[in-house]
Amino acid sequence: MMAFCAALFAGRPEFGNFTDTGAVLTALDKYVGPYSATIFAIALLDACLIGAAAVSLSTSYAIADVLRVRHSLHRKVTDAIGFYVAYGILIFIAAGLVAFASDALLGLFVSAVQALAGVLLPSATVFLLLLCNDKAVVGPWSNGPKLNVFTGAIIWSLVLLSIILTVATVFPDVADSTILKILIGGSLLGLCGFVFSFAARKRSYDVPAAAYGNDQDHRFAKMTMLERRNWRMPPLNRLPALHMTLMTKVWMGVLRGYLLIAVALIGFKVFVAATGVEVSIPQIGGTPTSNDAATSNTGSK
Repeated sequence: MMAFCAALFAGRPEFGNFTDTGAVLTALDKYVGPYSATIFAIALLDACLIGAAAVSLSTSYAIADVLRVRHSLHRKVTDAIGFYVAYGILIFIAAGLVAFASDALLGLFVSAVQALAGVLLPSATVFLLLLCNDKAVVGPWSNGPKLNVFTGAIIWSLVLLSIILTVATVFPDVADSTILKILIGGSLLGLCGFVFSFAARKRSYDVPAAAYGNDQDHRFAKMTMLERRNWRMPPLNRLPALHMTLMTKVWMGVLRGYLLIAVALIGFKVFVAATGVEVSIPQIGGTPTSNDAATSNTGSK
């Protein structure tokens, strides 16, 4: 979408003035033709339907998993009532919001959800990394040291982008130099953390022998490709608890602390935008205002 918008608006007044998909649809009809605009509208509607179904289904799976009730689309409605009831309630709430909420409220919800998604993305990838290193779950397909280093670098990059998103949301007048400082400082901090973690922890990515023995790891290493493909995860009630090292617990604590602060700031910003309460938010790294400049000049005189 970014690519064809750049090509569509190049050399035209709309270039660099993106508003929403409605403006893109209008521009397609104006500069390209009605057929392209129609195809874009159908694709956008299809993406919205798939996104709504995916989000509602994933939330229903999570709710049913927490409540320990049966959850699967392969089951009949009578066999997984809780799962389908949660799915239906979520669809009903989403449809009600779209049908009866004002455009301003919908825009606020979209902005808040996008900001929260950017903030919560790093935590989701961290849990995926822990899952990919659990040999009891993925067996012979668990990550190796090199892949863990590569994945860790990606996760830390996502954390930095999430921090920038939070800062830009709470402080919309943040300067570009401040964002650059966050990127450079965060990169150096991540490099130092990697070196410290590499020196402090043992070079072992296996779970304890008491939970999932070393003999099992050797058996994974000797497996043929056919045996790897035929390997299946044991039932959930037979899986051992995940072993977390001290360093992993420390980093998880830091991540949880950041998430609490970031979500609180995003929630505060959404509350201010929804209620219209005027709150004085200090400027970070921006250019001084006219009043500040006048005060500075008066003091120098």
